[in-house]
Amino acid sequence: MIDPKTAPYGVLALRIALGVMFLAHGLLKVFVFTVPGTVGFFQSIGYPAVAAYFTIGAEIAGGIALIAGILPRLVAAALVPVLIGATLVHIPNGWLFTSANGGWEYPAFLAVASAVQALLGDGPATLLRSERLLPQLRPAQA
Repeated sequence: MIDPKTAPYGVLALRIALGVMFLAHGLLKVFVFTVPGTVGFFQSIGYPAVAAYFTIGAEIAGGIALIAGILPRLVAAALVPVLIGATLVHIPNGWLFTSANGGWEYPAFLAVASAVQALLGDGPATLLRSERLLPQLRPAQA
C-alpha cells in the first residue's frame, strides 16, 4: 500500500533530486565541457549540432522548472526522450557508468525516474500544476 501521509513528500523529494541533477548536467555542459565542446561531442557521435543546444536548454530549463514546481509532470515527461538519447549514446560503453566514456545504467535509471515522476504527478509545493494546462491530468477523487 501507498502511505497517503508520506507519499507526497516522496514525490517532492524525487522532483527536487531530478531537478538538481538536470540543472547540474546542463551547467556541466556549459561551464566544464563548454558549449562548443558539447556541440563537437554531439557531432562526433552523429547527432546534429542543434541537438546539443536543445539538450543544454532542456536540462537547464527543465531542472529549474522541476525544482520550482512549474508543470513538473509535463516537464518530467518531456525530459524522458533526452535521457533515452543519452542512454543510446552510452550503450556501446557497457553497463557501468565507471566504464570508459560512461556506461548506460545512469541515464537509463534517470529516464525511468523521470517517467515515474510524470506518472506520480506534480507533488506538493508546486507553483504551476500540470493539470492547469491539461485538465485530464487531474487526479481522480477517491
